[in-house]
Amino acid sequence: MVRLKGGDPFIFGRGAEEIDYVRQFGLKTYVVPGISSSMAVPAYQGIPLTKRGSSESFWVITGTTKKHQLSGDVALAAKSSATVVILMGMGGKLSEIVRIFSEENKQDVAVAIIQNGTRDNENVGIGTISSIESIVAEKQLANPAIIVIGDVVKERAVLSSVLETVNKNK
Repeated sequence: MVRLKGGDPFIFGRGAEEIDYVRQFGLKTYVVPGISSSMAVPAYQGIPLTKRGSSESFWVITGTTKKHQLSGDVALAAKSSATVVILMGMGGKLSEIVRIFSEENKQDVAVAIIQNGTRDNENVGIGTISSIESIVAEKQLANPAIIVIGDVVKERAVLSSVLETVNKNK
């Protein structure tokens, strides 16, 4: 039996839950990890999650917990200087995220929202904490999307032109 899962099955992929379940029946399991969309999609857009002198670390947070609430870790991450990557954070959660970062005086921090990352129908909105909700409305961004918050988002302008050239020459 094979369970094929895109990305890394242990980063919000419920891999551990599925392994626990099948082991109850005495089945052996093997995991071949992939690359998480939380890292691959920003990279594809030319957004590094870390950059010397700009961001020394990053958080990857679920936007929607098992109880359908915004993760409390978003408030902790908003207090840090780290890049913050939020998966499953669109819909009503975005307003809450904006409020939390605004309360930390981070209205001018750069934000990217990448819908359908790496796909033909990819849609990207770039702004700041204070402008991102209007950009989302204008570009009609929705799930599935990845939210990237931090100064590293500004690197996209530099790196995306290089990536476009490379991709055209494939």
